[in-house]
Amino acid sequence: MRLGKNKFLTPFRFILISYLIAMATFSILFYLPISTQDGIELTYSEALFTAVSAVSVTGLTVVNIADTFSGFGILVLSLAIQLGGIGIMTLGTFVWMILGKKIVLSQRMLIMVDHNQNTVAGLVSLMKGILVVALMIELVGALVLGTYYINYFDTVLEAYYQGAFGALSAFTNAGFDITGESLIPFADDYFVQLINILLIFGGAIGFPVLMELKEYFSKHNPNFRFSLFTKIAASSYLVVFLIGFVGLWLLEIGHFYEDMEWHRQLFFSLFNSATARSGGLATMDISNLGLASLLFLSGLMIIGASPSSVGGGIRTTTLAIMFLTIRSFALGRKDVKVFGREIHPEDRQKAFIVLSVFVFIWFLAVIVISSFERGNDIELMGIIFEVSSAFGTCGLSMGITSDLSLPSQSVLMILMSIGRVGLVAFLFSIRKEERKTYYKYPTERIIIG
Repeated sequence: MRLGKNKFLTPFRFILISYLIAMATFSILFYLPISTQDGIELTYSEALFTAVSAVSVTGLTVVNIADTFSGFGILVLSLAIQLGGIGIMTLGTFVWMILGKKIVLSQRMLIMVDHNQNTVAGLVSLMKGILVVALMIELVGALVLGTYYINYFDTVLEAYYQGAFGALSAFTNAGFDITGESLIPFADDYFVQLINILLIFGGAIGFPVLMELKEYFSKHNPNFRFSLFTKIAASSYLVVFLIGFVGLWLLEIGHFYEDMEWHRQLFFSLFNSATARSGGLATMDISNLGLASLLFLSGLMIIGASPSSVGGGIRTTTLAIMFLTIRSFALGRKDVKVFGREIHPEDRQKAFIVLSVFVFIWFLAVIVISSFERGNDIELMGIIFEVSSAFGTCGLSMGITSDLSLPSQSVLMILMSIGRVGLVAFLFSIRKEERKTYYKYPTERIIIG
């Protein structure tokens, strides 16, 4: 089948199938004996779950990565994370250009779908820029963390090994670690936490935002203007981050934070607000937080990162457009305006569709897993948290992932897969071909609310 000559294989379906093939391929690589340490037997379901979590850059695991995988297995894991983080079409475009091939229209359409763009113009340049910027950020992060980790690890090689994987995991918001304890050993090291927060920001704020920032600082063009997307994505991301920081601090000030120094409270709140957006790394046992905080973190994971980033969730721009639409309705306006521009009606409709479908699938997943785990000693809050983490491709966990039954883990794998592809691309992949209608019915109003 060739794209463009087969009505079934639309760009959206091609991208979805590509990610599923990538997950299946990496599951086979993880299942190979060379990928595990001596004496460790990995079931195929465990290998598949790890592959889905890695390619979807989620970070949920049913095994301890440090104790399970060999050096080769960690290399495979790194490749899966890099592929999932930057995107199949970004790396595919890079390989295609190395081979001296021309990027044709059908391939540009795939790039557009993979990165949730609205036009095919300038996509090849965007892919080049994304790859260069992403690798540069990861390299700088690896050097900074690796050099600093010399104080923690026995050898220089081990320090830079941990630093390189840590920078990759943080920037791609993958949430994996090879310490066996995430970032809990660095709970009192604010420098390590700050670097990881910056790396999480870099990956989650959106590649178009990074590219526009690069252009702004490199060319100093007096006529340069940030796009509406960048303004909304960056501002909404920072606003939700600040709300998360303040909210967590207020919810735990008299509980988990009681008798804790102010600076520890500050960094626990800062880091958890950042990592809950899609990062998945942890500086503490999340289950120690109160019920209100766990629900609050679940909400942050559902919101997720910006579009065309390494993160998942309903995305920050969806939340922003919904808020602006509700605000305009409350003010008696039919149009939605922000930053001197008007939001397209189709984008407003898309935002509400994304939220509605997300909530429906999320609610259905909670019910299905609760049904599967009936009789098991797993609380509802744990299921809600795990589903939110998987669907938002975050990776934070209350530690119940490995305790879930295989059917429940399968539900999480489906959620992670949809979360990586994105709800818009997923909905378009199952949508029937649009057909033109040649007649209309009389319009009639109905009661709403």
